[in-house]
Amino acid sequence: MSTWSTALVGNPNTGKTSLFNSLTRSYEYVGNWTGVTVEKKVGLLRNRSSQLIDLPGIYSLQPMSRDEGVAVHYLLHDRPNAMLNVVDASQLERNLFLTIQLLEYGAPMLIALNMNDVAEGRGICIKSELLEARLGIPVYKINARRDQGIPNLLNDLTPDCMIAKKPSTFRLDYGQPVETAIQSLEALLPNIEHIPSRWIALQYLENNKTIHEWVHQYADIEPAITRLYEETEQQLQSAGTALHLPQHIRAVRTTYIRQIVAESLFHAAPAKPTLTDRIDDIVTNRWLGIPFFIAVMYLMFKVTFEWIGSPLSDLLDGFLGGTFTDWTSSLLDLVGASTFTHALIQEGIIAGVGGVLVFVPQIFILFLFISFVEDSGYMARVTVVMDRLMEAVGLNGKAFIPFVIGFGCSVPGIMAARTIEQPRERLVTTLLVPFMSCSARLSVYALFAGVFFKQHQALVVLSLYLLGIVLTLILAKVFSKSFMKEEQTVFVVELPPYRMPQWRTLFRSTWEKGKGFIRKAGTFILGGSVLIWLLSYAGPTGMGVEMNESYLAKLGGLLAPLFVPLGFGTWQAGAALVTGFMAKEIVVSTMNIIYHAPDAAMLEAQIAHAFTPLTAYAFCAFVLLYVPCLATVGIIRREVASWKWTLFAMGYALVVAYLVALFIRLGGMLLGFA
Repeated sequence: MSTWSTALVGNPNTGKTSLFNSLTRSYEYVGNWTGVTVEKKVGLLRNRSSQLIDLPGIYSLQPMSRDEGVAVHYLLHDRPNAMLNVVDASQLERNLFLTIQLLEYGAPMLIALNMNDVAEGRGICIKSELLEARLGIPVYKINARRDQGIPNLLNDLTPDCMIAKKPSTFRLDYGQPVETAIQSLEALLPNIEHIPSRWIALQYLENNKTIHEWVHQYADIEPAITRLYEETEQQLQSAGTALHLPQHIRAVRTTYIRQIVAESLFHAAPAKPTLTDRIDDIVTNRWLGIPFFIAVMYLMFKVTFEWIGSPLSDLLDGFLGGTFTDWTSSLLDLVGASTFTHALIQEGIIAGVGGVLVFVPQIFILFLFISFVEDSGYMARVTVVMDRLMEAVGLNGKAFIPFVIGFGCSVPGIMAARTIEQPRERLVTTLLVPFMSCSARLSVYALFAGVFFKQHQALVVLSLYLLGIVLTLILAKVFSKSFMKEEQTVFVVELPPYRMPQWRTLFRSTWEKGKGFIRKAGTFILGGSVLIWLLSYAGPTGMGVEMNESYLAKLGGLLAPLFVPLGFGTWQAGAALVTGFMAKEIVVSTMNIIYHAPDAAMLEAQIAHAFTPLTAYAFCAFVLLYVPCLATVGIIRREVASWKWTLFAMGYALVVAYLVALFIRLGGMLLGFA
């Protein structure tokens, strides 16, 4: 495999992901960048000539958050052989600011001018040949979503073609004081072979924190560099040129960019209100925005639980509980397996893992719907709609993004909080993300809603999601009053145009989100199911005991009295909640094993005798809110770097869950729902 690497760089919402998919077809590697929790995607170009490294979307090389510093860190420590800069043709002036910074880096570079259809829809025409002449590098007009222009771009991304292109010699004149400072800095800086010293000097003068940290490791030159920075800034202030150095550098670049835009861009027709504008008039309306969002969620749950998801889950359950179980039993008889092995595989593994796998269709449909909402451009509008509400509780719209991701899984939701600049706001968001209903809890909701609320499954599940959101907002207000008294929040988000997502991209995104659930079923839940079955098979008197005499029953019995006020004070419920700490899906696995249920129909019959509709809803609310799963606790500990806050996250969630479940039960009884 080639070691040649090309960095894919661009602003957010420029079609960078679509281009990555078009150029590579698949991920060769998905992991995290060193030192941070930003996802790192590496793909092999379709012609297998080199690797394509997808950098996080950034507006400039001056990071607003720690995660955005990944791009600068990569350029500083892992110089790419070439760069591919994705530029949004409909937002040319803004996108070119990053382009100028990349040109100054000096690596061989191409520009992929994307979203030309959006630009044309707005009456914008770009003369790519003029743009190419002014920037000194090739510019390719493409449409990443439709694969237009991709073959030509792919051919020129090969190492041979990129080597033939000379490194960028782009150079802006920043004026005598700054140019003198740049030369002096270059003389002071250590000679690093793969890093252009002029680029480092410029980034230092721009006050790039990542570059400052890198330069300050050379203690012998730090005083001289600091003095040079201050002297240059004083010269600019004395001349009335700028208030500070970064402002002057930005002004020079902006002037040059506007000259380029004036020469290469013209409006073919006056801009008219677009379809995006007309849709936004409704979905971001001050009064209609939130009701529209709730309606979208309701539709999502209707599709997931009633129209498509449940029938598919029933078919899968019929196969796992019937045909597959019969095949397995016959195979075990054929090989002469012992009674213990029969029980372990059928009552432990198939019942435990199969009881969770039957919900895979519903979970994948949910992820497909979420991917559609993300790729269509509506998700960004949700954060704008929620910003006013989030601001009222001390957060901002950006904090809602980790909450939305938390609907899939709390772990990446908490990771997404790293994009929040303010430390205390990031802490509050991290503590609250576990209150979002993740896909693991979905299996519990689906089980109980299917038994007790068959005609209103979507409405009941929606109410649980809304319960998590409402409690999150209330607690955000409490926490922000306690933790964030002096912090000011800032919220800036770009609203991309609405697009019809491509099915290939949708299915790929859905698979990336959902495969973790299947992987967990084949590893973590499998191991948990075997352990739970062993606890149910063994007891103080030996092996093969009655379920009520097992270690599992003893464990659940210790906690059962605590849950009596909540209406589910049985050892079975207690045991399921204890094992649910490993993973919330294991609540269902435990119940399958406890009730010896070979399929969902048998389990539903047992559940119907053990719970009432009121206690079932209280139980679901408790599962929603109580101690986060083991993986989530681990990521909280890593993100907050404090056992105090980690234990607080576990403890306060347990207290809130108990109080809410108690309120639901007592309130329901007062209303006559006993």
